[in-house]
Amino acid sequence: MTVHSQPKNRTNDEQKSTVSTNDETSAPNAVGEMEQHLATLQTQVDEHLEKWQRTAAEFANYKKRQERDRIQFMKYANSGLITRLLPVLDDLQRALATTPEHLNDHSWVEGISLIERKLWNTLQQEGAIMIEAGPGKPFDPALHEALTWEESDAVAEGHIIEQIQPGYKLHDRVLRPALVRVAKTISRPAEEEEKSEEQSSQGEQ
Repeated sequence: MTVHSQPKNRTNDEQKSTVSTNDETSAPNAVGEMEQHLATLQTQVDEHLEKWQRTAAEFANYKKRQERDRIQFMKYANSGLITRLLPVLDDLQRALATTPEHLNDHSWVEGISLIERKLWNTLQQEGAIMIEAGPGKPFDPALHEALTWEESDAVAEGHIIEQIQPGYKLHDRVLRPALVRVAKTISRPAEEEEKSEEQSSQGEQ
């Protein structure tokens, strides 16, 4: 009896062809899925990186604010103490200013003068600055406090006539404004104003 094996071989070839076709079809699908998966992972990585960078920037800004606040606090930490010491400095300066000349050589006067200098030097080292408020200086409401507004021939309007009490700043912050007398325009009687206007109009004619 003769056995024919040819149909069986054909079936195997067909199976191999089918498997090969399936492999060729599934390979591109697998690559596409992998690329999509990688793209998704890349998107997630970019999102996490962006969040991390934002958090790092916010933390850096927070540290800068903390350092700036610390510096500002240290800069003005002694403002309350310096303000309380200013009246003591005023008293020492007034005592020296009103000391009779014949007592200037006494040791106790020299002692008061030494204390005044040491106190002022210490305040200066802490950042205290005396506000300029001498005669003829322009009046600045941010730095000066006007006790009186007075008519003056010698000083221009809006300028300081005299300083009554010195003012002080701590760095750029006013601790106490300077107390001053300020000049204003001299008011003339109505009759003088009329005469002045008449003379002015006659001169124009």
